[in-house]
Amino acid sequence: MCRLLGYVAARPLAAVDALGASEFQAFTSLASLHGDGWGVAWRGADQLTHSVSRPGSAARDPLYADLTRQPLGSAGLVHLRWASGGLPVVPENTHPFTDGDYAFAHNGNITPIARLDEMLSPASTAKLRGDTDSERYFRFVLQCIAESDSEADGVTRALHTMTHEFPNASLNALLLTPTALFAIHVNSKAVSPPRALSARYASDADMPPRHATEYYTMDYRITADAVHVISSGLNEPGWTNVPPDSAAMIDLETRELTRLELLPVGPSA
Repeated sequence: MCRLLGYVAARPLAAVDALGASEFQAFTSLASLHGDGWGVAWRGADQLTHSVSRPGSAARDPLYADLTRQPLGSAGLVHLRWASGGLPVVPENTHPFTDGDYAFAHNGNITPIARLDEMLSPASTAKLRGDTDSERYFRFVLQCIAESDSEADGVTRALHTMTHEFPNASLNALLLTPTALFAIHVNSKAVSPPRALSARYASDADMPPRHATEYYTMDYRITADAVHVISSGLNEPGWTNVPPDSAAMIDLETRELTRLELLPVGPSA
């Protein structure tokens, strides 16, 4: 269970500048809870996707502070991890997960992991490095993209199947590809706040902003030269709630936002 920030801009942009210094500081402060690792990914001027991730708290890591202040690329994502289900805090479990020019970060807890394993092809399974449900979710999305005519079709196909197999899970995620940033906000049947969060605080009022009632909410903001998407946790004006159970594709060149058609499907999906 984690926090997400993604952006697509008209020019290379530092993650700090995607939000502004005060808002980014508020985002990073969420590492007091989501302190089991951090990662960044970006689409560089060389037209390649790069990433850096480390276990531990972003709030205490000077490399995080350094990277998020550099204009690394015009599209990117930031992930703050809170390890769920006792999964180890090790580099192999730290988001974003990558494969070539694809980078993926997830906020949620998908169980049982054994069912996710069953959905993966031998080729996808062979590429696994860690223990997380999130990495398996990523591998399944890439598997569906490889079997589809386009990235959008593949992501849609993956979400159709995942929502059927794991209806009570949060599938919130950001997927950076060579052509787009996909923002996935699918969580309407997930328990909010998660039980693990309630167990850490004496009352809802002690939780970070919006965590008690909107833990899985995602917001977006469109400006003249950028599109931003973020997990709940900030109390700043100018943001709009992402519609429930929806997903969108943001074109890296034009910043055009296209909503994917997520329709209910049966077991044969």
